[in-house]
Amino acid sequence: MAFNHLPAAMHDALGPLSVMPVTHSMPMARNHRPQGPAESGESRPSPGTVLDRLAAGAGRAARITHTEHLPPRAGRHAVWPDRIRAEVIDAVRRAGIDHPWAHQAAAAEHALDGESVVIATGTASGKSLAYLAPVLSTLLDGSEAPNGRGATALYLAPTKALAADQRRSVKELAAPLGTRVRPAVYDGDTPVEEREWVRQYANYVLTNPDMLHRGILPSHPRWASFLRSLRYVVIDECHTYRGVFGSHVAQVLRRLRRVCARYGADPVFLLASATAAQPALAAGRLTGLPVHEVADDASPRGELVFALWEPPLTDLHGEKGAPVRRTATAETAELLTDLTLQGVRTVAFVRSRRGAELISVIAQERLAQVDRSLVRRVAAYRGGYLPEERRALEKALHSGELLGLAATTALELGIDVSGLEAVLIAGYPGTRASLWQQAGRAGRAGQGALAVLVARDDPLDTFLVHHPEALFQQPVESTVLDPDNPYVLAPHLCAAAAELPLTEADLPLFGPAAAGLLPQLESAGLLRKRASGWYWTRRQRAADLADIRGEGGRPVQIVEAATGRLLGTVDEPASHAAVHEGAVHLHQGRTYLVRQLDLEDSVALVEEASPPYSTTARDTTAISVLETDTEIPWGAGRLCYGSVEVTNQVVSFLRRRLITGEVLGESKLDLPPRTLRTRAVWWTVTEDQLDAARVNPEQLAGALHAAEHASIGMLPLFATCDRWDIGGVSVPLHPDTLLPTVFVYDGHPGGAGFAERAFHTARAWLSATREAISSCECEAGCPSCVQSPKCGNGNEPLHKRGAVRLLTELLKAAPADSEAVPTPGTRTQPPTPDRPTPAPQPEPTRVPEPALAPAPTPTPTSEASQAMGSAATPTVTVPPARSEAEPRPGPHPSSEPEPRPEPEPRPAPGPEPGPAPVAVAPPGP
Repeated sequence: MAFNHLPAAMHDALGPLSVMPVTHSMPMARNHRPQGPAESGESRPSPGTVLDRLAAGAGRAARITHTEHLPPRAGRHAVWPDRIRAEVIDAVRRAGIDHPWAHQAAAAEHALDGESVVIATGTASGKSLAYLAPVLSTLLDGSEAPNGRGATALYLAPTKALAADQRRSVKELAAPLGTRVRPAVYDGDTPVEEREWVRQYANYVLTNPDMLHRGILPSHPRWASFLRSLRYVVIDECHTYRGVFGSHVAQVLRRLRRVCARYGADPVFLLASATAAQPALAAGRLTGLPVHEVADDASPRGELVFALWEPPLTDLHGEKGAPVRRTATAETAELLTDLTLQGVRTVAFVRSRRGAELISVIAQERLAQVDRSLVRRVAAYRGGYLPEERRALEKALHSGELLGLAATTALELGIDVSGLEAVLIAGYPGTRASLWQQAGRAGRAGQGALAVLVARDDPLDTFLVHHPEALFQQPVESTVLDPDNPYVLAPHLCAAAAELPLTEADLPLFGPAAAGLLPQLESAGLLRKRASGWYWTRRQRAADLADIRGEGGRPVQIVEAATGRLLGTVDEPASHAAVHEGAVHLHQGRTYLVRQLDLEDSVALVEEASPPYSTTARDTTAISVLETDTEIPWGAGRLCYGSVEVTNQVVSFLRRRLITGEVLGESKLDLPPRTLRTRAVWWTVTEDQLDAARVNPEQLAGALHAAEHASIGMLPLFATCDRWDIGGVSVPLHPDTLLPTVFVYDGHPGGAGFAERAFHTARAWLSATREAISSCECEAGCPSCVQSPKCGNGNEPLHKRGAVRLLTELLKAAPADSEAVPTPGTRTQPPTPDRPTPAPQPEPTRVPEPALAPAPTPTPTSEASQAMGSAATPTVTVPPARSEAEPRPGPHPSSEPEPRPEPEPRPAPGPEPGPAPVAVAPPGP
């Protein structure tokens, strides 16, 4: 491939664009003072100098395929609205902030006017202070009420770590205000004895959507005094609430608004978002309210140098003799080691928990060879740690005790980590918004920063490092969600009815699909209609019907067999691939082998070991067409979109040598299959098209299989999804279509919008797929183009050249895409708040209990989604739903020799005392 690394300032494409790093934190003094000298008077090296040092090693300069430079920017000040109390302004000045930035003042003005507002500005732009100033001022007003709590505020963060970080910052800022501002965290880690104090006395409660859904709303009478005085609801990092997760959170917020109305409150919503397309529309869909937008970033920005880095080819050969690149894990660990030796404070983001542990271990081993005192200054941070472990790591990071940190997306959000100078990103995270989010973790005190994207050996990463315009000359994506998806809405209607009886007047709040679902919930025996409304009929907790993270199932506990010590947890859908018998599990730098996975008791027993390999699960998939909603001719072939049933099974795992990724062997597994009803896009080709493409019967299976692998790898560039949220199957003769067929499907019950997006952008999507395959330098296929590490068929058969000819012939007759997609990555406009675009729906039918569907006869199956939800027996009749959703925030996969990136664990809300929860199958297939 072409080498297009350019010197500094030779390709500053971002100069005239409004694309910028997109995260934020509690600003406070460090983030708002004018740029000054480095700590202790030391002169920090510039980001360009740090990059030059990294590239100085043998052969390293050739690994940098592109460098982007974002110049520094001056800030614009304003004055606070005069309605903010003088005590608050004085407290802000004590923190070192004399004047607000213009966007902070504008957002505060909207809040004081009682108007919901979303602040969508760049990294360290002070979004937190923009909403805190009016909130603290209002809390001071409320402290003068007879009960001392005439006004309250609720803060929602997507992670517990972010809520804890914000509490520290609020306490620091509000210290001069005394006990009139009483912030408190209320989440699964809050001791039981503290919870009553929070309910009765705290006036600024920081929690997460999980706790609101399972703990606060079901027990709203115990929160009556807090909810009655609720003036503001702050939704931090609101761009993370997208896809299935965001759709659930949208319904939780509608339930909150309904309960608040019961107590006479009508809170104003203050949202903070990373830079995104049309943030007001997305915020409106999330809250169901009209929302004002503040997106003109007036804060200063330090210089950012962003490098694209492609690891070199090794002397090793993979499956079918394919060339193998050095893994992004090993390359990132080496860069982290070098940066630590330079004294550069760095965080390395990686897609999986195991990857984070591996990078930490490798870096520690290499540092030990140079200076053993540096070993303790590098660590891993990931989900699954126990609360006390997370808190200790966060403290060490804040204090500067840690120089290097390998982290999953648990640290991606706006936690204030001042002083970071560099960010390493091991693999494209799936969206440009997440890419800038992670890159923005460095340089948060106004200084310059370095960001390096280390490409994985997969089609999308390889494409991006050689097509930098797809990253740097495209806007960040819109945040899209679909709260009207019946698979999401049905359980929340049940939860709402359990909180307060549902009435006809409530239905507009929950959207136009609500009225049609109520009769189905009645017939299922979940709701009962009376003259005054619909009532919940069961003894169990209705909130347990909805798993808002979309992961399903009871978390699997990872237990050390010899001692009985709990090491952590993994979500049940990920357990088949992550903690199967024989899997390697890493925890706090120690290596364990899984001795037994007990699915009935949700326990994985492990024992400490030191194997010289990692493990990667493989799966197979069968698929059947339930209904075709839309189809269009592509010449003699067809492009289709509709409902399918997918049966997925983890069948084996590979053992790969550490560092090199060399395959050492494969072991079979005997795990139960999972069945999923979802949405898919598929395309067929005819015999005439095969003849024109010169694809003979012996090449057909390999050509289809290769095209399917590559198309799955490229779809995240168009659908804003995560590769592990989609799956695919290729069949030389499918029994439902009676033609050679390639399927790509959503890994969520009822669909999540990815396949629909693929259908509407199919021409651009498959054109990019063809280019990615044809431009790869390998001879017969490799992980950079058509091979997949999780292919249940061992990447057999694959025919690279046949795939290129087949896609070329298919695209000859392809019509223009049905949506305006001039370049990769653009998105359609999301529907306006609470007025979604109607989607064609089939007549509601009773969803049968899932049965294990037999595999289609000749099936070279391929990349099945390992993010399939649990195969729970459905208990509610709901129609297969079209979804405009995006994926839940999370990591992006690659051809790394490590398991699928697990989502961060659900915060354990610890529901309020009440009837013991019982296992209830959630609505939906």
